[in-house]
Amino acid sequence: MSDKIKKLEELGKASKLDDDVGETMSSIAPEGESESIPDTTSHRYECRNCGYVYDPIEGVKKYGISSGTAFLDLNKADFRCPVCRLGVEAFRDIGPRSSPSGFEENLNYGFGINNLTPGQKNVLIFGGLAFAVACFLSLYSLH
Repeated sequence: MSDKIKKLEELGKASKLDDDVGETMSSIAPEGESESIPDTTSHRYECRNCGYVYDPIEGVKKYGISSGTAFLDLNKADFRCPVCRLGVEAFRDIGPRSSPSGFEENLNYGFGINNLTPGQKNVLIFGGLAFAVACFLSLYSLH
């Protein structure tokens, strides 16, 4: 009986080792295939202190930064947040303008509303409010 248990434990260890090796080998890209580097030139960056968002499409007129200048192309020593004057290290990448807002781990919850961009969320919220006001005002037509 104890021989069977030992054999089962050895088989379990061997299969676990095979799984670990398989995971490691699958994470290594085959030769000739290079990992794609995401294009961050259109990404927006948000100041963690004050919430100012640097958008490369708009640039910063206050500092003479023309539109189309990527955040990574800015002079790290000279650029400061136009609102709170903190340096480049205070900014974090929030992705391109068309990306959904919110934390990535929360995007799969809800009724699909979490996958909307901020502009789409504004249309949904204020459109719903306008519809509710129109319905409320239509009650005055009932005599």
